[in-house]
Amino acid sequence: MRPRWPRRVFAEVLLVQLLIITGVAGLAAGLFLAPLAAQLDDQAERRALAIAQATAAQPGIAHSLLAGPPSPDGPVQTDAERIRLATGASYVVVVDTRGIRYSHTVPGRIGQRVSTDPGRALGGQEWTGIGRGTLGRSARGKVPLRDGEGAIVGAVSVGIAYDNVHALLLRAVPGILMYAGAALGVGALAALAVSRRLRKRTHGIELTEISALLGEREAMLHGIREGVVALDRHGRVRLLNDAAARLLGIGQDAIGHPLDRVLPPGRTTDVLAGRVTGTDLLTVRDGRVLVVNRRDTAAGGTVATLRDRTELEQLRRELDGTRGLTDALRAQDHEHANRLHTIVGLLELGMYEEAADFVAEVTGAHRATAEQVTERVRDPLVSALLVGKSAVAAERGVALRVSPATRLPDRVVDPRDLVTVLGNLVDNALDATAGAAAAAPTGAQGVPRDAPFVEVELRAVGETLVVRVADNGPGVPAAVRELVFTDGWSTKETVPHRRRGLGLSLVRRLAERYGGSVRAGERDGGGAVFTVELPEALRLPAHSAAHPAHSARSKG
Repeated sequence: MRPRWPRRVFAEVLLVQLLIITGVAGLAAGLFLAPLAAQLDDQAERRALAIAQATAAQPGIAHSLLAGPPSPDGPVQTDAERIRLATGASYVVVVDTRGIRYSHTVPGRIGQRVSTDPGRALGGQEWTGIGRGTLGRSARGKVPLRDGEGAIVGAVSVGIAYDNVHALLLRAVPGILMYAGAALGVGALAALAVSRRLRKRTHGIELTEISALLGEREAMLHGIREGVVALDRHGRVRLLNDAAARLLGIGQDAIGHPLDRVLPPGRTTDVLAGRVTGTDLLTVRDGRVLVVNRRDTAAGGTVATLRDRTELEQLRRELDGTRGLTDALRAQDHEHANRLHTIVGLLELGMYEEAADFVAEVTGAHRATAEQVTERVRDPLVSALLVGKSAVAAERGVALRVSPATRLPDRVVDPRDLVTVLGNLVDNALDATAGAAAAAPTGAQGVPRDAPFVEVELRAVGETLVVRVADNGPGVPAAVRELVFTDGWSTKETVPHRRRGLGLSLVRRLAERYGGSVRAGERDGGGAVFTVELPEALRLPAHSAAHPAHSARSKG
């Protein structure tokens, strides 16, 4: 059966690592043995040369060579054999200038010419090398033999059996292989540890599965409508799907760059970078209302999701306006019903003059209230809201009045935003004052408390709109003046199928959208006052809008 290549990532990586480690260990052993063999050859040659030099330095060798013919029992053979046995050389051969042996390991070859050319040694040069002679392959060294006056009278050739050098090399191989095996074992253990860690990281999936997962991931990220932005631990953009690129107005070239470099300073950048914490954070980017949620990753980075809530926010504002109009109509209907009942009663009693006076009084009061509001508030949508809230307040026993300092020109950039802000603040103030009036109709020691009222002030300071809503209710304790703007925080009882704690949170978000602020404080004389500043919520007059120094800042 053919062996099967492992399909799991960790198993394949382990096998590849073992193959690489084995190959590297074998290569290292071979690279070590190759110079070792050359080194042993060089050592053998140097040893042979040193023995030859020591032999040639013997003073009696040259004298005995010149004293008589070669002989197996001659003094040259005797000295050469003594040196060979003492040094462990394979042979020590002394020749004259004609190449005739005066000594040899085999005595019968004395008096014969040597098998290798001694010309270089007879020429006065020393020589080393590996060669083959009558005694086999050996490491050789040859030096000239000189007499007492320095004249060359022969040569000395010494050989070290090459089998001895080869044996040294073979004896070194087990040690080298042992070290290579130890290195291989350590490498295998390290590879196994890496493989186990990789197995945990990859959850035992296959390479084909990784490719499929990556494809599915890309399809999912770029197919969903929600934006997804991934940042590494250094705040650089690692991932950006198509929806996020569209919502943030940046391209794929932002990947790899710090978030603060690809996005301008502002709330959107602070929310994505984590400098603003929380869930369902509202931010505005290029006119789009985005809801952002962040989650930290195990690697130290973060993943942020973005949902486009622009259309939903517009619908919510329209719903708020519609609800306010409905409440106003309901209150007016209730008020008109009471008045009609009064008029019918007066007519049935025959009190015609009183009925006429009552109708004139009611009509005049309503007309005076509407005229007072429209005179100071020029925007029709905002003035309609105040007139409607006046009717609701009157039904609840609260007086809604417009501050004499109110002056709102018809230059509101987006009246719907102002209606949302003002409507939520007035509703909260009405709830506080009406509830306090019902719970405590008299003040301390039975003294009647002041009639409950809510006062609205709208002022224009250049392009900035200042909204101020005050009441004489119980007020807001200093400890919770920041908590009241938290999404979901409320002191009112929970109503089924209705979420509390959204009004003031929405007011703060709209204020921040304009780059402004909202704060809660204490009214002089008791009660609460909420002040909202909306920079650039007003258009400049026509004669100032064309001024070259004027520049409109986009919301967000």
